[in-house]
Amino acid sequence: MSQLNVISFWDGKIMTSGRFFSVNDFARFSRTTSHTLRYYDKIGLLSPVSRGENNYRYYHSGQIARVNLIRTFQALGLTLDEINGLKDNLTPESIDDFFTCQIEKIDTKTNEWVRARKLLFTLQKSIRSVMDVNENEITIQFMPAEAIIFGELNDYSRKRNDYDALFSFYNTMSKKYPDMDMNYPVWGEFTQERIKHKDWVWPDRFYFYNPEGHDRRPAALYAIGYTRGGYGQSDELYRRMLDYIAENGFEICGNAYEEYPFNEVCIAEDNNYLMRVMITVCEKSGKTRSK
Repeated sequence: MSQLNVISFWDGKIMTSGRFFSVNDFARFSRTTSHTLRYYDKIGLLSPVSRGENNYRYYHSGQIARVNLIRTFQALGLTLDEINGLKDNLTPESIDDFFTCQIEKIDTKTNEWVRARKLLFTLQKSIRSVMDVNENEITIQFMPAEAIIFGELNDYSRKRNDYDALFSFYNTMSKKYPDMDMNYPVWGEFTQERIKHKDWVWPDRFYFYNPEGHDRRPAALYAIGYTRGGYGQSDELYRRMLDYIAENGFEICGNAYEEYPFNEVCIAEDNNYLMRVMITVCEKSGKTRSK
């Protein structure tokens, strides 16, 4: 380090003298490179406070904060020209307004990233839940409660079908929860009466998993089965599951949930999705452990 006169970053005026860093030391302390510093100097963005008789560049420790600020602005999407332009109207008021604007942008982006993380976490959790299952096996398992969001009961009157009901679901959800992320996969719930009567074509309600969901898929004992195919190709699986439930001393005592953990998110062929059906059951001599 050397004892030199100091030139202000913004206006080039001589400041008080002090102890300063060579370009290599300053690059190391500010977590940048000497090449970057030379480029900043070339475009007038950040100049050394002085040059020695050997033409070496020297920087003041206070300029480390300038480098950090430049990198922060770049991370926010500002160009070097835009950052350099700040000195054209440099006042505490202008910088305060500028900071306020950038903080608002950060808050918006932060909210977007948080929502994106929740979506990716939920999708990943769904995929991992069936990564190692035996797709040909039907099992009876106690499953914990899961946060979901239910839609209203579907209306299939006046020749309405499941696509009409799905449109109504999205339309209602977007109005009821205007700030909620609607990108979560949508699955179907069937009442136990519908399943017992072998009517599993169109669901009674749609729902999607959402970490902020105020509804719950109940913690309960479920018969769980899988099949490959496209959306709605579930008839054979339901029939196998009903036979399995009856043959193993269980009965249906709650609703069924039809989901596709492997869907277009991770499967290219739309006829090879993996469907999971979960039917609430209990032993014929007892009651469901739903809670």
